[in-house]
Amino acid sequence: MGAATAYNDFYDKSEHGNLEYPVSIYQVDLEQAHTKSIRWHWHEEMEILLIDNGYAKVTTDDDDHILSPGQGLILNQNVMHSIHSMDGSKCTYYSLIFHPDFLFGYNNSYLRTNFLLPMQSFSILKTMQMDEKNAWHKSMLSILNKVLSVNQTKNFGYEMVTKGYLCQFWATLLNKLPLSEIPQPPNISLNEQRVKKAMLFIRLHHADAITLDDIADSISVSKSECCRCFKATIQMTPFEYLMKYRVFEASKLILDDREGRHSIADFALSVGFNSISYFNKLFKRYLNCTPTEYRERVAESASSIEMEPFAIPLF
Repeated sequence: MGAATAYNDFYDKSEHGNLEYPVSIYQVDLEQAHTKSIRWHWHEEMEILLIDNGYAKVTTDDDDHILSPGQGLILNQNVMHSIHSMDGSKCTYYSLIFHPDFLFGYNNSYLRTNFLLPMQSFSILKTMQMDEKNAWHKSMLSILNKVLSVNQTKNFGYEMVTKGYLCQFWATLLNKLPLSEIPQPPNISLNEQRVKKAMLFIRLHHADAITLDDIADSISVSKSECCRCFKATIQMTPFEYLMKYRVFEASKLILDDREGRHSIADFALSVGFNSISYFNKLFKRYLNCTPTEYRERVAESASSIEMEPFAIPLF
């Protein structure tokens, strides 16, 4: 199954499917990513990962999940996460992303109040690992595999069949969760709230001469507190995150510049680097090749990269 559309920056809402059918399925080969990883991101949709081959490590702000074939992971809406292959080995998985509004509509209703709002509380479900060795997990995994199948063949009415399967999955899940009578709001930690806001600031201003002071000011904390929040949430400093973000933005620019109109220096300057040598050093560190080598690889395998949206990793 090929990826339906390319992953964009997931720091704010990206469209998966469309308003009428907000469902997307991606087949991801982490080996195709330079760092064998999908970078930190979050989105309004729920995401379910189903491991096909190899081992994946999914990291959230407060937990790690090691997944192997026959296992899956449910990620609730707006949960920050990153995905890596274990020990750099080959790992492929399916990612099913859908918006719950597809099941419950966009207006207040009995179904939405009783079956959607409870699920949106992180105290009930933030992440959940599934294993086919567990009987009720196996039943949910079976339903999800049927969703993959009908969206691969796309026979007439597959959209309605998908909705039916996802409703069945949702009911099976809710039946086993300790639901409270009064739905609670999502319990997003203060660290995570701050880091998300800082990430958005970096996304908007990464090409500017921003400093740690600027990043800290964007979330109204001291520099030391800003560093603590980043370390606690995504295990890197704000400066490390900024440098990685700039390098990967440059790699996307190189990918788009198939005709070679711009120099490596142009790319470095456009994403906020003043030193070309430092840009080359970090590019090599994060992508295991120099910008020039990367450009050569793009030129040699342009067609395969066009077909593989995960050729540029999201960290």
